[in-house]
Amino acid sequence: MVASTTELTGRVIFKGDPGYEAARKNWDPHTDRYPKVFVFAQKTKDVANAIRWARENKVPIRARSGRHALEKDLSQVNGGIVIDVSGLKTIKLNKKGGTVVVGTGNRVGKIVDTLARQGYMAGFGDSPSVGIGGITPGGGIGPLQRTIGLISDNLIGLEMVDAKGRILKANKKNHSDLLWASRGGGGGNFGVYTKYKFKVRRSPANATVFQFTWPWNQFEEVVKAWQRWAPFTSTKLGSELSVGPKKGGNVSMLGIYLGSKTEALRLLEPITSVGTITTKVIRNLPYLEATKFMLAPDPVLTQKFSNQFSSGFGNKPFPDKAFKYMREFLEKSEGGTPAGFFFLNWGGAIRRLGPRDTAFYWRKPQYYVEWNSSWVKPSHAARNIALARNTRKKLQPYIVGSYINVPDQGIKCSGPVYYGKNYARLRRVKTKYDPQNVFNNPQSIKPLHTKKR
Repeated sequence: MVASTTELTGRVIFKGDPGYEAARKNWDPHTDRYPKVFVFAQKTKDVANAIRWARENKVPIRARSGRHALEKDLSQVNGGIVIDVSGLKTIKLNKKGGTVVVGTGNRVGKIVDTLARQGYMAGFGDSPSVGIGGITPGGGIGPLQRTIGLISDNLIGLEMVDAKGRILKANKKNHSDLLWASRGGGGGNFGVYTKYKFKVRRSPANATVFQFTWPWNQFEEVVKAWQRWAPFTSTKLGSELSVGPKKGGNVSMLGIYLGSKTEALRLLEPITSVGTITTKVIRNLPYLEATKFMLAPDPVLTQKFSNQFSSGFGNKPFPDKAFKYMREFLEKSEGGTPAGFFFLNWGGAIRRLGPRDTAFYWRKPQYYVEWNSSWVKPSHAARNIALARNTRKKLQPYIVGSYINVPDQGIKCSGPVYYGKNYARLRRVKTKYDPQNVFNNPQSIKPLHTKKR
């Protein structure tokens, strides 16, 4: 190895150093790897030094924010360098300008909580411990999206370190192509993000949250009703529908309505009148408390389950054949694990932008769907990975696309599947900012030509 002229800065942990085992633990155990070194950046300069050091030493690079990558070799790689931005935790709200600048190491829950305390809304998904650094460039879906758009739709500026270690600032006027690509083009493709600037909106004083459960054997009836109702109800209502495995699972719906309890009950009637509800919670709460209800604490790094996910978007309700495949999956899923199907309603603010306005292409569907198989014993991995991927093949006639933040490395020629007709433009942006493909992973965007290093 050639002696490096650049020194690593920040908190640096090499393989064999104290703290190495803790550093390599991710949320999903089957994504853990054995990198050569971790750099926990304390400032942007540490990221720049780490990239230059990696280039000089010909070491593969991975960026990491919240440790929630759901597939192998995305936020860690054997023998590589992990540039962990979790120390970049600034949050600066500008009430007058209606913007907030956040370090990419912040977890989503911290941003939501900080802004809600000051009367503002920030987008979130289904977990408070996900890093803002990773969720944003992939799109950022969640229950507020029908009101305020995807997390990435609210991104108006960013700071990123490129493949040469240069610190770039992108906004509407400078590097606007990079900003476009970063709004749905996926993390780990163009550089390492260190700061995001979002537009923010005032939150309502109160919001109505709800949670209902039904017996597992009523899942077809409930899902059919949900798919006819959820995409077309008020755009102030976000609904997450989950169906667990047959062994020990049930059907549950969690959601939020940015309005009164009376109005929420009226809007929910088409779904609450279906089947036999076994538990029912509906509360009008101060907005801050409503976000806590939606973002219940989850294990940050104590997860014992491994998962295989796949995802897509539905343009119309599932036909009976799709329910047959859904049932087969749920009957084969391991009981006692957090496996199952998850649906999120689409429309509203998501459709106010066209498919080409940002890199996030899938604007027109009615709902999002994902499914995951889970296991505890490593010997069960192959069977469960095959179960999720084979289910994708069976459901293919009934879905379009896939969500890059819920990747499936079983998808071949994945670019158009994740990015639709935006893939060609994303490749041009990749070629401009990373022509040598320094930032790469098993399904990353490829430049139009790869120059020799």
